[in-house]
Amino acid sequence: MALVSVQDGDFDLGAEVAAIKEGRTDIGAIVTFTGTVRDVGGTLSAMTLEHYPGMTEQELQRIAQEAEDRWPLQGCRVIHRHGRLEPGDNIVLVITASAHRQAAFEAADFIMDFLKTQAPFWKLEDTGENANWVDAKESDNDQLKRWD
Repeated sequence: MALVSVQDGDFDLGAEVAAIKEGRTDIGAIVTFTGTVRDVGGTLSAMTLEHYPGMTEQELQRIAQEAEDRWPLQGCRVIHRHGRLEPGDNIVLVITASAHRQAAFEAADFIMDFLKTQAPFWKLEDTGENANWVDAKESDNDQLKRWD
């Protein structure tokens, strides 16, 4: 079963990978994705991510479970941060482990597509002069359609 966390603190990629591998010799592929706060154009001061505790974790668990149902995974870890984050800070970590690379890559890609569109987070971008809520991108919804 996937391990899912929603937290305000940062995560340690190396420690998370080590935890998935611990005591396992049946894993042939580990795929990691780390999403970070990007500042396109040099105007972003911070991004604040809000969520509904309990509901958010449940939805992330549902997404991870669907990935585990679709691909033969030996491990799955999803961490999503909330709160105030600055450019360069980590936002999300997805780790998938499988006997073979294709399953690990596809499962990680699937999870990220669903996180971008289905996870109940709200993003407020602060430029120092004003703050704007970020709407979902149509391109993210288009990516999601490929998993139907």
